This record gives sequence, C-alpha cells and structure tokens, in this order.
Amino acid sequence: MSRAPKPLPLTTTQARQVWLHAQRLDARAPFGEGAQAVADAIAHLGYVQIDTINVIERSHHHILFSRIPSYRRADLRHAQTNDRSVFEYWTHALSYVPASDFRFFLPAMREHRREGHKWFASVTPADMRKVMRLVRAGPLTIRDIEDDVLTEKEHLWQSRKPSKRALQLAFYTGVVTVSERQGMLKTYELMMRHFGWDTLPKPAPAKEITTYLLDRALRSQGVVSLDSICHLDAPSKKPVAGLIAARVRRGELVPVTIDGAGKQEHWARPSALELGEVSPDLVHILSPFDPLIIQRKRTNLILGYNHLFEAYVPKAKRKLGYFALPVLVGDEIVAALDLKTDRQSKKLLMQKWTWVGQGKKTAGRKELKQKIEGELDRFERFQLAE
Repeated sequence: MSRAPKPLPLTTTQARQVWLHAQRLDARAPFGEGAQAVADAIAHLGYVQIDTINVIERSHHHILFSRIPSYRRADLRHAQTNDRSVFEYWTHALSYVPASDFRFFLPAMREHRREGHKWFASVTPADMRKVMRLVRAGPLTIRDIEDDVLTEKEHLWQSRKPSKRALQLAFYTGVVTVSERQGMLKTYELMMRHFGWDTLPKPAPAKEITTYLLDRALRSQGVVSLDSICHLDAPSKKPVAGLIAARVRRGELVPVTIDGAGKQEHWARPSALELGEVSPDLVHILSPFDPLIIQRKRTNLILGYNHLFEAYVPKAKRKLGYFALPVLVGDEIVAALDLKTDRQSKKLLMQKWTWVGQGKKTAGRKELKQKIEGELDRFERFQLAE
C-alpha cells in the first residue's frame, strides 16, 4: 500500500497568490472586453452571484467590472439575451452560470418538477396554468400580468402576486428561463424556445456533477477545501472527498497545509502552486458578494480579513457601514469603503472609510490612499455610466 503524500506547507501569502491568480485578480484585463469577455469570465469563475441591493451597482455587474476594466452592462445583457452563452440558475445563491454547464443543473430542475419547491408550496395548479398559457404566447414580465389578486406574504422575501410565485416555480423546474433583465425586472421565456432546442440536453449523472463541482473550484479557487468546494452544499462533501482522494493517489492533486488552518485540509493541482507575486499597483474595489469575499471563513484564513456585511444590522451597531466594499491592493485587503451612488446628483458618495489589515499602518498610507482614490475615480465613472 502506497503512503499518503506529505502535505506541502503554504504560507498565507503563497495561498493568497494562488487564489488571486485563480480569481484572475492578479491581472488588469484577463478576459479582454465585450460580451465574449463576460462569457469567458463567468465560464472561468463558474458563477457570478446576482443580488438586488443597489446602493451602488448590483453585485453581478460589480463582480464582472472587477475583472473586465472596460465592462458595460450591455455586455452582460448581450451574453444572456443574444449570445445565450450564460443563463440564470441557483448555485449557492441565484447566479449567472455558463450555458455550457446547463446539463449539470438539469437534475435539480427535474427534482423540483417531481417534488415541488419548498419556497413555492403555495402555488396552485390554476396559478401555474395561467402563467404557462401566457408565456407560451410570448416572453413576459410580471408587469405584463395585471389581473392578479394579491395575497398575504408567508415570509419576508415572498411576492404578494400569485403569478410571480408561479413563474419562479416554473423557473426552478426549468420550464422557463430568464431571457433578459432590465435592472431587476426579469423577462421570462420558455427554456426550449429561448435556447432554440428541440430536445433538452442530457442531464449529467451524479458522478459527473461531483467532477464538475471539484473542477470548478480548482479552476476558480486554486487551493481548495471541502468547505470551499461545497459552499452551502453539505450533501456533496462525501462524494467530493472520495474524488479528491482518488486524484491524490494518482498525483493529480497534492495536499497542502495553510498557516492557521488547523486541521482543515486543503488541496491544489501541482501546476497551481507555480506562481509569481501580485503587482502592488493593482487595486480592486470588491463587491461583498465577490467570490473572493463571499466565503467569510476562507477570506479570513487566507486574506486575514473578516468582512462584516451590515446591510441588515441596525445603524448604531454597524462598524464598517451599510454596504462596505473591501479594497484589495496587490494581495492585501487594506480598507473597507461604505459607498453610495447618488444617481440624481451624478456622484459617488463616501459614507465611511475604514482602514483594515496593512492599511492600519501609518507608514506608506499616503501613497496607498492615492492608489485607492485613483481607482475610486474609475469606479465612479462605472457607477454613473449608461
């Protein structure tokens, strides 16, 4: 019996460099520009999270802007509506995912079709027949349905419109898809008609979905743990762990230890560990929903930054602000900026500036502040464009 390979030790600085390269935050324009850059970025990252908060530009646009300097909102619309290279579905949250990955989501759609969806248990057969009759006649938004009798909400996030709940259930079952967005207003279309399919793609079997989850994480994270691969997806941990063990035996993955990780195991492809340093001149103002930030424990372990999302925290108890944005300079998060876009006055408002990590040090802070302010100018132009 062969011995398990001895884990390779990584400092947090090394782990940081691996992760930033995997996230493509170590280069200025890693994906080029235009709708193809959007498709390529989402294909590489695996998903881009959608969120409704718009105190600044919504998270899906913000995440793409962080990796595509010339990004325009119309590029995402083109990728979704015209090229159909991306589509919306649930990962750990509602997200844009590559259309090429569609078959990995089909089993979940079929499960919802068989068993329903716990969030939409109140949808009646009559509600569903109504919206399906309408959407078969052509694409529609919820604003096109004017004869709903409003009902009481069963929970905070639920709509009072039965037709909206029915459309959302049809979305989760894969009968309809979102063919276009104008802000957060969604246009629903029949899935088959939107993609021009005569038949659905063949659903991926469970074994291939496990491979997909691991490969997606290795590509976009560089150094992975079971928690980072299976974020909010505990049932997948056991099969993923088995696949990792097999790849380690074949020499395709190597176990690594990260300073401060304790007993938490990590792995990487050998090629992912051959990296140079990140330029200290690169500045990224990140969304709190960015893949680099959304897994809080991982961000704290590797980047030494514990992000506080305080949009739902009473104002008096906030430390960073309502919608603080972490600022990455080189390979360090050095500040958190609570910003707000004043669209009427056409300017970006600084609510609060908090120095964190290396940014707390006074040495070199003037130069650091100048770098961030330079990026703030660009960020403001993005906020107010289009």
